[in-house]
Amino acid sequence: MNTAARPPLPPFSFETAAQKVRMAEDAWNSRDPERVALAYTPDSVWRNRAEFLHGRAAIVAFLTRKWAKELEYRLIKEIWAWHDNRIAVRFAYEWHDDSGKWHRAYGNENWEFDSNGLMQRRIASINDLPIAESERKFHWPQGRRPDEHAGLSELGL
Repeated sequence: MNTAARPPLPPFSFETAAQKVRMAEDAWNSRDPERVALAYTPDSVWRNRAEFLHGRAAIVAFLTRKWAKELEYRLIKEIWAWHDNRIAVRFAYEWHDDSGKWHRAYGNENWEFDSNGLMQRRIASINDLPIAESERKFHWPQGRRPDEHAGLSELGL
C-alpha cells in the first residue's frame, strides 16, 4: 500500500496550503477513485455528510458510487484557512443525475495531514441545490480545471 510522502508537507504556509488544495481539486476532477485515495493515509477517517468512512478501500468504494451517480462532475476548491498540519477548504461542484437534472453542491472541508503530507482526517459538510442547466458556472471539458477558469471567489460563490 502506497504511503510515500506527498509534498508539500506540513507545517503549511499559505503557498503550500494553496498548492495542496489545488492538487486535491485536480485529483477529484480526474474522477479516478484510486488516484484520489492515494492522497489519504491507509487508515484515513472521513465524515462526508452523514456517512463515516475508514480507510482507503472505503474511500475508493465511496467515490466509485459517487461518480456513478454524479455525472459530468466538475469541482472548484478554495483555501479558507490553514495552520500547521491543517487546512480548511470551501468548495462547490456541479453535476447532473441520470435524468439530466443539474445540481450544485456547496461545502466546507477540514483536513488534517500526517507528517508525510497524507490526509489522515477529512470532515466534510455539504449542501445540494438543484439548478437549471442555464445556471451552470463550471464550463470546461471533463478533467482538470484550466488555470484561466475563474475560481469560487471570482464566480461570486
